[in-house]
Amino acid sequence: MQKPFPELTHLEVLLYGDVPVLPASFLGESPPRLRELKLRSIPFPSIPKLLLSANDLVTLSLHDIPDSGYILPDAIATALTVMIRLESLRPLFRSPRSRPDPASRPLPPPTRFALPALTEPIFIGAHEYLEDLLVRIDAPLLYNLYILFFMDLNFDVPQLHRFICHAEKFKTFDHAEVLILDHAILLGLYPKTGEVGHRTWLELRISCRELQWQLSPLAQVCSSFFPFIPTLEELEIRESDNSKPSHWEDDMEDAQ
Repeated sequence: MQKPFPELTHLEVLLYGDVPVLPASFLGESPPRLRELKLRSIPFPSIPKLLLSANDLVTLSLHDIPDSGYILPDAIATALTVMIRLESLRPLFRSPRSRPDPASRPLPPPTRFALPALTEPIFIGAHEYLEDLLVRIDAPLLYNLYILFFMDLNFDVPQLHRFICHAEKFKTFDHAEVLILDHAILLGLYPKTGEVGHRTWLELRISCRELQWQLSPLAQVCSSFFPFIPTLEELEIRESDNSKPSHWEDDMEDAQ
């Protein structure tokens, strides 16, 4: 696989276990007609170089990115600048080690670029990584957005707010649901009207096993997101029907 495939349009490689790092020469560093690339559990830290030649890419899915395959968010953002046809973007990290080094985080660039075809991105990882990625990106046709953040004590996500506010479809949200699950909290934003299965939606999950630890991110998410949604009419906060009965700790603060 270390040679050019000039006619290749779709490639899906799913592996499990201890997988060696893909070399920079994978696919000859230039798949000019590639439209769909899906990799699972495969470390490929040099993928941004390959992506810079994949101008026709429509789907990019990097599922279960191992720690050995860490990619700098700025490198991914640079590669995205050529992807004017990209509709689906899915960087899904395996562990919280996807959190960028604070000392290496870049300053916001003076200008951003738009991904004119991007409609349904999915992200799993640290919120700092997503922030560093979104600082350079706009997606005016954004339709659905799914995010799962690893647990942290602080969820400051101004770039995510901006990203959402610049999407025309998301300006119609009037219903919000906060769902307390066994190992996560979920924030769902969507319009009450529309066909079932064809609604615009935003779903944000925060992975958290300890129930009492869910309150802090829950409060941060609600207080930071809802002011950006002036059309919000209805808010529902509840436990999932399938969740175990809640047992809150006695030493929790009254404010929480």
